[in-house]
Amino acid sequence: MMNSGYSYWNSTIRAFMKNKVSLFFMALMAVFIVFIIIQPYLPNQKSPNVIYVDDTTGLQLINMPPGREFWFGTNSIGQDMWARIWSGTRTSLFIGIIVALWENAIGLIIGVIWGYVRRLENIITSIYNVINNLPRVIILILLAYTMKPGVLTMIFTMCITGWLDTARIVRNIVVIIRDREYNIASRILGTPAYRIIYRNILPYLVSVLVLKATLSIPAAIGYEVFLTYIGLGLPLSIPSLGNLINEGRGYITVPSLRYQLMIPAMVLSIITVSFYAIGNAFADASDPRNHF
Repeated sequence: MMNSGYSYWNSTIRAFMKNKVSLFFMALMAVFIVFIIIQPYLPNQKSPNVIYVDDTTGLQLINMPPGREFWFGTNSIGQDMWARIWSGTRTSLFIGIIVALWENAIGLIIGVIWGYVRRLENIITSIYNVINNLPRVIILILLAYTMKPGVLTMIFTMCITGWLDTARIVRNIVVIIRDREYNIASRILGTPAYRIIYRNILPYLVSVLVLKATLSIPAAIGYEVFLTYIGLGLPLSIPSLGNLINEGRGYITVPSLRYQLMIPAMVLSIITVSFYAIGNAFADASDPRNHF
């Protein structure tokens, strides 16, 4: 028998590389992430939590416009907005990435078991229905209210229910694929379940999981912004995009101070659009139906 030389992952990468828009956004996010990691170690960088004062008057340098010393200006208490925005972006991206990895890992495992192991289907369905019928926003608010504010609390409150959508989507796909002829034949021939899942089912899940993961990152940042907006987010000593947008929204009617809202909002928009474009392109490229 001749070997066709077909490789699923090579075919996926080739299809993805043909999308120039997604490559641009992927390069943009790569540069963006590298920059926010090394930014504190660059020369002449200020601390995000230090309150700067005028050396001659001793007064706080509050609401200074963007300039040579403070590139993004200062906030209402004299903190450097440049340092706070990049520090806040690091915090928000860290939360988003951890939440996205957790949601997809747990959602994949539970979804595959839910869809493939028939004797556990009713049990997992009951658990899903109980948790899913509780309003997610209420759960987030209650957990954020009862636990100590912090990054770990923020991650935990999002992860506790975040896997539900992924598990449901994975389960539905597995139910559709598990009883196709080639999978039935594999089971009759004694192929282990894990091998059937890995070789015959997982490729159909990659596109869904990649898209869900890339959308989970900006979604998690959005939840962080929401919790901060209602007063249950991170403390002000931990800069985040949520804190910065919440601080800046009070100046939306003041033209000279709108930069305190517009700059973090632009950073959030860049992250959201970039991950959405990358996720959509990779989801299309990894779909086996698009491989010929």
